[in-house]
Amino acid sequence: MKKLTQILLVTLVLTLLATPVLANGNSRTLQFTHRGEDVLRLQKTLNDKGYYNYNLDGIYGKVTERAVINFQIDHKIRIDGIAGPETQRTLYGNSNSSTNGTTTKNYSSGDQYWLARIIEAEAGGESYKGKVAVGNVILNRVKSKNFPDTIYNVIFEYYGSIPQFSPVADGTIYNTPSQDSINAAKDALNNVRPVGNSTYFFNPSKAAGTWIVKNKSYVARIGQHVFYQ
Repeated sequence: MKKLTQILLVTLVLTLLATPVLANGNSRTLQFTHRGEDVLRLQKTLNDKGYYNYNLDGIYGKVTERAVINFQIDHKIRIDGIAGPETQRTLYGNSNSSTNGTTTKNYSSGDQYWLARIIEAEAGGESYKGKVAVGNVILNRVKSKNFPDTIYNVIFEYYGSIPQFSPVADGTIYNTPSQDSINAAKDALNNVRPVGNSTYFFNPSKAAGTWIVKNKSYVARIGQHVFYQ
């Protein structure tokens, strides 16, 4: 009987140790060497946002840790490679923003695809943040009374005989978007806004942007693009 009691106690302790420690009421704090469904969910979400491009195996290895660090850097939160409460709030908050701002459910798959196309055409060589920023601008135009009210019409808007976006003029708008551009479109539609209310951007090495500089307010520079509102 004594031996049975000891076995039961050991089993109970092992069960408790194996149970995820809750952080912020949702999931445990995840870090290097952890395994499980929560790690797999973390990898999938990082993959959707363009930070993780490796095996979805549910193992928190060096690649997952590096992806978390890159996400933390881009979102200006504590950089430690650990998916704690703050990192998970930021990560899952952006991907589950159905009650906050714009969401993908308000747009069709066609809207998302055209947004990914303009992102690819304008920012194919830019960082992931730079890609999301271009999507951010397009959606700001859709919301503005000064521009058309659909993604497609914003992309194909002309002033006289001149298209607003050069990829429309040179045909690169029809190129197939990369997975990064598709992910960036999803993030932009889910209200990730790295350039806030910007409605203009240009590449200073390719265009002077004189009217924009004189009439609009500078917001930020990301890669080769400067953004104005």
